[in-house]
Amino acid sequence: QVQLVESGGGLVQAGGSLRLSCAASGRTLTINAMGWFRQAPGKEREFVAATRWSRGNSYYGDYADSVKGRFTVYRTSSGSAVYLQMKTMSPEDTAVYYCASNLRDVDSMKDMKSWDYWGQGTQVTVSS
Repeated sequence: QVQLVESGGGLVQAGGSLRLSCAASGRTLTINAMGWFRQAPGKEREFVAATRWSRGNSYYGDYADSVKGRFTVYRTSSGSAVYLQMKTMSPEDTAVYYCASNLRDVDSMKDMKSWDYWGQGTQVTVSS
């Protein structure tokens, strides 16, 4: 089992920045990828960004089109934490942000069904 705890959410003005953190505990050596999803009120949970890695520390990252160029996902060298740096934020980024880990299908990073573990979420609100 892997436990995930998000932090860093809050209220930010449009155009501002925020950094989310996700700390993993438990069987962290089993983690091959970590990512972020978000869910706005009345909407389905959607993919935001994720990074996966393999032996030799090779990395691969992917982003939703809506956040490319504004958000950056990166992890610690130990692989037990991942961050989401968000810049130039807009009210459309308002949502509960969830951290996920352990990707079953590396070709389906954007599919929430491909991830085994989830955090409880952290609220991000962007005011106009």
